[in-house]
Amino acid sequence: MLRKTTIIVRGGGDLATGTIYRLWKVGYPVIVLETQYPLVVRRSVSVASAIFNGSIQVEDMTAVHVTDPVNFNMSETGIVPVAVDPNGEAIARLHPDVVIDAIMAKKNLGTTKSMAPLVIAIGPGFSAPDDVHAVIETKRGHTLGRAITNGSALPNTGVPGLMKGFGVERLLRAPCDGYLMPVHKIGDSVKKDEVVGYVNGAEVRSQLDGILRGLIHPTVRVSKGLKIGDVDPRGDPAHCWSITDKALAIAGGVLEVLMRWNFTD
Repeated sequence: MLRKTTIIVRGGGDLATGTIYRLWKVGYPVIVLETQYPLVVRRSVSVASAIFNGSIQVEDMTAVHVTDPVNFNMSETGIVPVAVDPNGEAIARLHPDVVIDAIMAKKNLGTTKSMAPLVIAIGPGFSAPDDVHAVIETKRGHTLGRAITNGSALPNTGVPGLMKGFGVERLLRAPCDGYLMPVHKIGDSVKKDEVVGYVNGAEVRSQLDGILRGLIHPTVRVSKGLKIGDVDPRGDPAHCWSITDKALAIAGGVLEVLMRWNFTD
């Protein structure tokens, strides 16, 4: 049975989707607000992909692109609606109990405590209780997933967590401005120095052997240096289609804050 507390999540990337998934699993109705061209790389496990494809299934959860989340009846469908609403205009119309900023912009793009009785931010760029009621730590390590009600998450380093000893080598970045023309798809095996795609004619090469775990959508305009792909050196294609331990740890912090708050079903 769906709980009565309505939750809006701003952002539908892979880390946001871990939170969306766990909220959905325990019965909370979740509405997701995204941009028209989401900068998601791990598209196979991001509900934001519904903007491109109309719908997406992440594990056993289905998300669909909707034009008006206000009139979408989640209690009957059990489906997560995803709407294009980068400014969060639906928040004032829906009066949610909870707003979660999972945009992962590393800065506050306009989320405030006045948006809902409970406002949670994921990652750096926010301070509790000044900007939001709680912040969830996203940096891998001892504090990952911690719920912070007095202070901020650790600052972004720009360096991804290590996998089999590889960090920044895992990332694919745009060599110039333009649009990605891929020659591989998510789940493909790639070799070091192999061409994965082109941006405005410039080659994008893998820096290691592994599985192409993420790739930005070709309709999204990218800027030089932007992260546009992710190669997983562990070599298991199944990792492309499942939510990560990091995303689920962050989701645990969100659920902790939600359970501690004074809401009644």
